[in-house]
Amino acid sequence: MRSSIIAAVSGAVLSIALLSPAAFAQQSQQLAITIYNDNLALVQDKRDIEIVGGRQRLEFPGVSGEIRPETVSLSATGIAIVEQNFDFDLLTPAKLMEKAVGTTITIIRVNPATGAETRERAEVLATNNGVVLKIGNRIEVLRDDGLPVRVIFDKVPENLRSKPTLSVTVNGDRRGNRPVTLNYLTGGLGWSADYVALFDDTTSKLDVQGWVTLTNSSGTTYDNADTTLVAGSPLRADQYYQQQYRPQPPRPQMPQAGTESGDRERLGDFYLYPLPERTTIANMQTKQVSFLDVHGVPAEHGYEFRNYWLGTLEDPESAKTVYRFNTGAAKGLGDQLPAGVLRFYIRDKQGDPQFIGESRIDHTPMGSTLSLSTGDAFDVKVKPVVEKRERNGIRRWRTSMKYTVTNATPREVKVTLQQDGLWGDTTIESENLASTRPNADMAEWVVTVPANGEAEVTAVFDSAY
Repeated sequence: MRSSIIAAVSGAVLSIALLSPAAFAQQSQQLAITIYNDNLALVQDKRDIEIVGGRQRLEFPGVSGEIRPETVSLSATGIAIVEQNFDFDLLTPAKLMEKAVGTTITIIRVNPATGAETRERAEVLATNNGVVLKIGNRIEVLRDDGLPVRVIFDKVPENLRSKPTLSVTVNGDRRGNRPVTLNYLTGGLGWSADYVALFDDTTSKLDVQGWVTLTNSSGTTYDNADTTLVAGSPLRADQYYQQQYRPQPPRPQMPQAGTESGDRERLGDFYLYPLPERTTIANMQTKQVSFLDVHGVPAEHGYEFRNYWLGTLEDPESAKTVYRFNTGAAKGLGDQLPAGVLRFYIRDKQGDPQFIGESRIDHTPMGSTLSLSTGDAFDVKVKPVVEKRERNGIRRWRTSMKYTVTNATPREVKVTLQQDGLWGDTTIESENLASTRPNADMAEWVVTVPANGEAEVTAVFDSAY
């Protein structure tokens, strides 16, 4: 319906008579925005207003189009809030025509041959999939036929605004100009961290640059704002169950959480990333600001394969390509890492960086070990095979497994081989390579595979299943 209305008046000149509002608060004197990861922001808007004394209505144009009205607070000396309203019906040609139903407008048509104008008063009957008019004793549909047409409206309806507007009715104790602070939560503002990692295969060193990617789709531009980013997502009532039952990542990406503290400012249990200077955050804009630039971080390039149960794979499967490094101050990135996506690059023979994959990371304390996968390895494969399975007592089973790890690269590689699904009291009776147990349900071997060669791991499991 909306597109039909817009089409009906497209190309037309819409003339209107703007109404003066009751009383506008002056433009923002100081704007501060705190933006959280999960599409949420706190806006603190300080303005000077003229209080006339007694009851009056104040209007604040330019607030966020996704303001949460129930979170609004207005503080100033000597005023009390009576009521507040948020007007989000914005002034557009389509809305003007919709609001004109039942009223009279003026239609001006221009003869393309002579340039003569004809002017008629028309009652707007409906705007359902097109504009239906009553002109005199005839009913006419306003068509988008390319002929010059002007539509003149007598006034703008009171509940249509050129910008999202918050109106507040207050009681003032006395006349005078005074500062007020308007605070509210809004959607449509969010940020994430994006990382670019360049790995040097010859030195096993990593260069990492971190970017804040800030997005504004709130319907409002925030001019010259003091902006602080919070690495974290405060729990909201409507997200409780979503937080409680969020799915776990498919593979561990942080084998060891860090225990180091840094100088970065905290807000409760969140970290703050203030932008270095005031900035304008335009509506429908993505802005990037650098916050991390570290060179020469030691990193390990390896491979990882997980077999999820004691079973045979018909075909060999690729191991995951994995890069492991630390975020500590001594031999790492030396910072807390907000959640985001880390993209890996390696230089080709011409020295140009080429993209090789990406991984998503969670909020990472300083001093953590990260183990990030960039995808499936082309030349490193693993084939698990059940060689024998037999009863081992009344309610026990003995399973003999063989894992064949192949390497088609021209250099020796290390593959972390994981056997998952060792539930209950499963034990390893024998193995040709010593394993570790990262947890009760998994055995892990670090397998060295020669260049253009293969290696085998054998193990006998005793289990109840």
